Amino acid sequence: MSHPPLSMPTPVRLPLRELRFALAWLLPATVALGVAFGPLWALVAMSGFQLLVALIERVPGAQHGLAPTAQRSWHRLVLSLHVLWQLALLAWGLVHALDAGVGWAGALALGLAVGGVCGSQGITFAHELGHSRRRVDRALAWLLMASVNYSHFMVEHYRGHHVRAATFDDPASARRGESLWSFLPRSLLDSWKNAWALEAWQLTQRRRDWTSSALAAAALSQGVVWLALALWAGPKGLLFWAAASAYAVFQLEAINYIEHYGLTRRSEGSRVEPFGVQHAWNADHALTNALLANLQRHSDHHMHPWKPYAELAALPGPELPTGYAGCIILATVPPLWFRAMHSRLDALPASA
Repeated sequence: MSHPPLSMPTPVRLPLRELRFALAWLLPATVALGVAFGPLWALVAMSGFQLLVALIERVPGAQHGLAPTAQRSWHRLVLSLHVLWQLALLAWGLVHALDAGVGWAGALALGLAVGGVCGSQGITFAHELGHSRRRVDRALAWLLMASVNYSHFMVEHYRGHHVRAATFDDPASARRGESLWSFLPRSLLDSWKNAWALEAWQLTQRRRDWTSSALAAAALSQGVVWLALALWAGPKGLLFWAAASAYAVFQLEAINYIEHYGLTRRSEGSRVEPFGVQHAWNADHALTNALLANLQRHSDHHMHPWKPYAELAALPGPELPTGYAGCIILATVPPLWFRAMHSRLDALPASA
């Protein structure tokens, strides 16, 4: 009796355009190479990469992104592998910071260079992993945030910011006329306080104590790392670690400042207008979205928080003057930022 020939399974082909998200690996690779050549080269690699992206954002045609696509395992792999890149880069930078030939300024430069990667991409990818329904993804998000000593983001962002974004109750939403430098202390302090208050409320609701708190465990682990570094790496190692975390957090908060600047949801008493396309700034720049997991398609993200980044669409919401790389530069000089943004705010419909 003859049998039909065995058929081979059809291979799953990844569309070439999806490989663009692998461009995200260029930044940690570039900075790692710079670290190998020395602290100054590391800082030049980090700042040069960001400046180059900001310049490319201004090239005609760079503002047009690609259509959304179905989420694949490849898209999760891009995010998950960054955990390895970031931990390896932190270790690589720390080892070089402790080299006898590297002084205090060198350790600071290495920390800033590595922190630039951790902030622009590590926290961005942690944000995306934290929105996943997969427990392993959320665990990786906690790990990335703890590696920059900002684990309370894992509570405040999902339970706080996504509920209160574009309202005066949200510390991570910047108000019209508020400079980045005024926004930073308010957002840093209030986000931290809100995270612990939200965690305490949830524990009370679930009738649990702090021993079951992921936030408390993460905070304890951060303290243990600081103690270990103090004992093993000494002051220079602590300087590297502090600089890396501080610059990473600055990158996060600068992006927070940009994302909802001056946009406010209407409220009547305790009723707040539902989040709409008009309550977040967007930038559909192809390169920056490839590097940052489509974070700049921010209206769609807030309206559909569980939607994977590959599926986010460029909705017709308020448009930034350029991508995040360029906007961060503008935001550091308040008169330039206000000049670029206030005309855009004034041009929005009155309901925005």
